Amino acid sequence: MTERLYTVLLYSDDPQVRDRMRSAVGTRPASDLSVEFVDASTYAECVRLVDTYEIDLMLLDGEATPAGGIGIARQIKDDREDSPPTCVVIARAADRWLAAYAQVDATLVHPLDPVTTGRTVADLLRVRASGASSAA
Repeated sequence: MTERLYTVLLYSDDPQVRDRMRSAVGTRPASDLSVEFVDASTYAECVRLVDTYEIDLMLLDGEATPAGGIGIARQIKDDREDSPPTCVVIARAADRWLAAYAQVDATLVHPLDPVTTGRTVADLLRVRASGASSAA
């Protein structure tokens, strides 16, 4: 597999949470993958970035306010036929059912573990690159 630069949208209303997500993913979540980040702090910014850039993955904070990542994921999935894969970071593992209802492709739990986060992001990006659709 040749190396490609992927664009990951980070969403949270809290810049410190976005920084923790960025640190957990890193710029090379796997040896064959490089990522760049675009940041959003509101729902409107998420929509604008998805409309403007080729977003390969959305990494959304499920605890953000007033718009949570689960709600944003569901809205973007409903509004677009070819929405990017979505991973939501939740505070409670028990919220995975809600993420599944929102058609989220993967979930991670705060605090983020860099190994698990990197592996999850790499898997979602590889699925995106292969053109296959992923399962929740």
